[in-house]
Amino acid sequence: MLDENQDKVDDNKSSSAPAVFSSPEKTTETEHQEVPSSENLEVSSAVNEIEEEIAANAEDTEANNQDAEVVKEKDYTKLTLENLVAELEKVLKEQPVHKVKSQVDAIKNAFNQQFGALLAEKKAAFLEAGGESLDFQFSSPIKTTYNTLLSQHKKERDAYYSDQEKSQKLNLEKRYEVIEALKALILDADPKIMYKQFKELQTTWRAIGPVSKTKYNDTWKIYHHHVERFYDLLHLSNDFRDLDFKNNLEEKLKIIQKAEALAETENINDSFKQLQELHKIWKEDIGPVAREMREEIWKKFSQATKRIHDKRHEYYRSMKTKFDEIIQKKLEIVAQIEGIDISKNKNHKDWQQSIATLEELRQAYFNAGKLPYAKSEEIWQKFKLATRKINKAKNNFYKQEKNRQQDNLNQKIALIELAESLKDSTDWEHTTETLKKIQADWKKIGHVPRKFSDDVWKRFKSACNHYFDQYHKNKNAVSEEDQLIITAKKDFLEKIKTSEIHTKEELLEAINSWKSLGSLPRSVRHLEGKFNKQIERLIATLSIDKHEIEMLRFKNNVDGFAANNDARKLDAEHIFVRKKMDEIVKEIQQLENNLGFFSNTKPDNPLVLNVMTKVAAYKKELALWKEKLNYLKKIAY
Repeated sequence: MLDENQDKVDDNKSSSAPAVFSSPEKTTETEHQEVPSSENLEVSSAVNEIEEEIAANAEDTEANNQDAEVVKEKDYTKLTLENLVAELEKVLKEQPVHKVKSQVDAIKNAFNQQFGALLAEKKAAFLEAGGESLDFQFSSPIKTTYNTLLSQHKKERDAYYSDQEKSQKLNLEKRYEVIEALKALILDADPKIMYKQFKELQTTWRAIGPVSKTKYNDTWKIYHHHVERFYDLLHLSNDFRDLDFKNNLEEKLKIIQKAEALAETENINDSFKQLQELHKIWKEDIGPVAREMREEIWKKFSQATKRIHDKRHEYYRSMKTKFDEIIQKKLEIVAQIEGIDISKNKNHKDWQQSIATLEELRQAYFNAGKLPYAKSEEIWQKFKLATRKINKAKNNFYKQEKNRQQDNLNQKIALIELAESLKDSTDWEHTTETLKKIQADWKKIGHVPRKFSDDVWKRFKSACNHYFDQYHKNKNAVSEEDQLIITAKKDFLEKIKTSEIHTKEELLEAINSWKSLGSLPRSVRHLEGKFNKQIERLIATLSIDKHEIEMLRFKNNVDGFAANNDARKLDAEHIFVRKKMDEIVKEIQQLENNLGFFSNTKPDNPLVLNVMTKVAAYKKELALWKEKLNYLKKIAY
């Protein structure tokens, strides 16, 4: 047996253990330990990581249960706001408050992203409608429900961790009580019942609930140190001890096999979680093995642990590379958004093109891949800043556009009121010109607010259509007197179709007879064209010179324009005649200038004779056009 002083020395050795993890199976006699090699340090580092994870999970009783249900997360990014709230309510209702952090965080991220987009859309619409940014407010029943659920969850979570902290303190006291009892057993145990008492203490220890992660490893190391002291210093009941050593060895060899099998699985996260469970079983549920076996089996277990540890770190290195690629893609997209040139956007079409480009880049940003929150937040802020800059400029443009459209609306309403005041007018000449001008002015005015566009167009179109329907109805109305003229001219047209005219006088008589029948209404003026075709036919049969034929045709056409009061065609004819006269005068002047170059040649020179012939022909043609102009001047229009 150890005396009390030796017991205190051993306690001090345990409490002052070095930071690098040493095997719980090794003796605490540190003077016999070798300096660890680099390989051993790597193994120790891997084991340390496992130990830290176990300590972190030690605060949760259910985390220590190998059969604890693993809560799977869903892809919440594709759910609507309503479905996200429903999912949040379901998760909080069905799962323990301490098991839903990752799910709640995922739902919060998805909800905040969608609601943020909705809020931005509502604010843009508010600003476009003329509101001020400081006055913008938006409330939603679904957001209220969401906030209520999160608030209640926070209260329940805080209450849970408060109770857990109290429970952990009580469990820590119980652990210290077992350690003190174990130390007392080593000092004063009755050889007949000491092994039974030891087993009872083991059962009590295992039944104690979780403690704080900061105390978990320390209390376990102290407890395990005294368990090894008990076995190493136990001289009585060796059969019980050896049987324990044997059973413990078998169990630990099974754990080593499981750990080695885990190193071959593909699911790194599951392997790591299961490895933690194996370490907890090794520490909490299985006692020590014989001294000569401790180093060997711990080395095997540690090596399997290192393989999983290395595989996990390799996985995270590959994930880091993947995340770096996603980050680079997202930064490139942000740069493209920042490079969108909106300085030249002058109208709605320009902005629609910029908006389409921005939306395409937004989709590319989200399709580039997902990142952990810690890596994505900085890039997300850059993305929001770049898009906000464009959206702010867009909102300013449409705010100004709204003011312009309101001015356009006022102008169009004024035109509508003017058109409506004239729609029943019978002053056909002046009103027609006025309404045509109103229609031309309407086309020059830009867009109006969309909600008024159809209404103002229907009012304007209705007023214009009403007037022009009446106007055309009046124009096309045939009086009894007009009907007599139509009938007489149709009869005359049928008669002339079979007539033969031999002289110029007979032709003029036929033309004068047609005119004497009166003017045709606009709706049947096509009869004038038919009559002119017959006159052309008759002119072609006459044996008169071309000059007279040309003048007969000209006078017939012009007289028809005058009879129909067609001032537009008469003006056009007047312009055309003067243009032809100017062209002929220029040709004559050019030819006469050319004759100046032949001053020393004989008059009978072929070139001179050719030029003089052309001059004479042009002067004859000029005389014809002057006669036409004089005839036009005689017509009053």
